[in-house]
Amino acid sequence: MEQSRYSFIVGTGCYIPERVVRNSDFHNHVFYELDGTRIDKPPEEITRKFEEITGIKERRYASDDQLTSDIGTLAAEEALQTSGIDRETLDFIICAQNFGDIRPDNKRIDIVPNIAARIKYKLRIKNPKTVAYDLPFGCPGWLQGLIQADCFIKTGLAKRVMVVGAEILSRVCDPHDRDSMIYADGAGAAILEARESSNRVGIISHATRSDTYKYCELLTMGRSNNPDYPGDELFLKMHGHTLYKYALKVVPELIKESIDKAGLTIEHIDRVLLHQANEKMDVEILKRLFRLYGIRNPSPEFIRHILPMSISWLGNSSVATIPTLLDLILKNKMPEYSLPEHDIIIFASVGAGMNANSIVYKF
Repeated sequence: MEQSRYSFIVGTGCYIPERVVRNSDFHNHVFYELDGTRIDKPPEEITRKFEEITGIKERRYASDDQLTSDIGTLAAEEALQTSGIDRETLDFIICAQNFGDIRPDNKRIDIVPNIAARIKYKLRIKNPKTVAYDLPFGCPGWLQGLIQADCFIKTGLAKRVMVVGAEILSRVCDPHDRDSMIYADGAGAAILEARESSNRVGIISHATRSDTYKYCELLTMGRSNNPDYPGDELFLKMHGHTLYKYALKVVPELIKESIDKAGLTIEHIDRVLLHQANEKMDVEILKRLFRLYGIRNPSPEFIRHILPMSISWLGNSSVATIPTLLDLILKNKMPEYSLPEHDIIIFASVGAGMNANSIVYKF
């Protein structure tokens, strides 16, 4: 039987910061709307409503002595150890990130040299043929890195590619913006390797879209919501309601497109690993996906079975959410979930751009 070349994950790793920040830690904050109007509600009420909407109870922040390249290196090192490969045989290191090595005492984007180059340096890789570059693509950046790696592998340009997703969002959070409670820090990594097989394995299809014409400014950088904020830093700003509606419309359709490309149906899918941005949003995305296949009202038990979630305790770490979730499951750190051989899963994400992507992957 004729064999084809596939991109298969041979190792994963993640880094979860030690510092736990609970919703109650925001009770001393004063919050403002985007237009600078002070929100005249007790912080306890604001955080309670926030938890109801997002499902986030706590998140992790990096320590002051850590940079994005540091935590990305820790995740990458673990992926190398898991895979057992020689690091000098990597053809590419792709790092999905959006803000570079922002320091706690100087909140300016620092991407010279790029974060992938810094990770390669910290991994002590000497091979000049290991090409290291960054991929700023919003929250879907890590998945887009997998898609690029798949293209390199299937066209014969690479045999092994490491894709890292690392972000320290706590340093671009406006302390006076409720939305900032969503964001967290973390890093995840995976190594893809070429595999010849007569059966489909690894990445079997993918789909991506960029809706910039109408939705480019749903996530941007801007001044603090507090009109009297003394600094001149720029913080991450989100038009949450419009973004929510965009995700519910676009992501289910894009996932179906990737499933259709694979010649499969929803009945073939064992797990859906979505970007951990908002618990209610992810559940609704899944429900709408099933509706596209004529299946209405899947039970809450079935949703919990097919949709692993880490957002309640890890928050939204942007590009790191999916690789972290994947690593936790593969390392048996979420015992209610597993990804055995022959399972077919979906990876899907949505974020700044607005960008969205979806991958069908078979173990």
